[in-house]
Amino acid sequence: MYRQKQQQRMTLTALAVLVVPLAAACGSEKAGTGSATAETEPVTGIRWTIDSLTVDGATHRAPDGADLTLDEDGRATGSYGCNLFKGRVTFEGDRIRFGGDRETTLRACPEKIMDFESTVARALGDGALKTDVSDGRLTLTTGSGDTVRLSRTEDSPLHGTRWTVTTPALGSRAHLTFDKEEGTVAGSLGCNQVNADATVRDGIITLGVPGMTRMMCEDSLMAGERALTKLFNGTASYRIEGRNLTLTSENGVGVRAVAQR
Repeated sequence: MYRQKQQQRMTLTALAVLVVPLAAACGSEKAGTGSATAETEPVTGIRWTIDSLTVDGATHRAPDGADLTLDEDGRATGSYGCNLFKGRVTFEGDRIRFGGDRETTLRACPEKIMDFESTVARALGDGALKTDVSDGRLTLTTGSGDTVRLSRTEDSPLHGTRWTVTTPALGSRAHLTFDKEEGTVAGSLGCNQVNADATVRDGIITLGVPGMTRMMCEDSLMAGERALTKLFNGTASYRIEGRNLTLTSENGVGVRAVAQR
């Protein structure tokens, strides 16, 4: 569920900054910007991967899975790589500004992601951003010259991609790879290795009984691992949005993963 800005000031401030870029992307015919022309590449209806933030000459890489999507009505949605967010944007000539209520999920994120969000918040705040889009890349520039860089994202293929599970308790240790030719899935559940049959059809994955190693790890890893095993020996629907994969089992277990860069 989404909650309001007052519940987590730092994360929502970062959200404001990241969504503003989204809006920037949206500044096309809808915004009526002076820089928008018939030749301007579209920014709405596209999922943009957040690549990096440059502040005072220092470039900070965005977390895996961070993305932004804008629609023509000025709605912005996306992911920091851990938390999801949504909001609205307004247009000011060739600049954009995020305004109104801002909402985000409140999952516990790894420290590295929170550090990136804090850096974005300090650098950009809630100000307007100038946009430039060219060759599938979007650049958002603050009045002081700091920049957020994004690139157009195509959906990653389910098969052959190493999907890193984003469950905080597991860090980046858990991952799965689906093999189309063999009809299998293999990887790590955070502690133990796993493999199983995997049949994919019409947005549904049928997973067989998992074969696993029998190592023992710290309690937090084992708890996360037990949750992941509930995906197996049953069916799960899947959805891919850019580099993000969501698996939802028939018993209600939800797992999110991101394609390795």
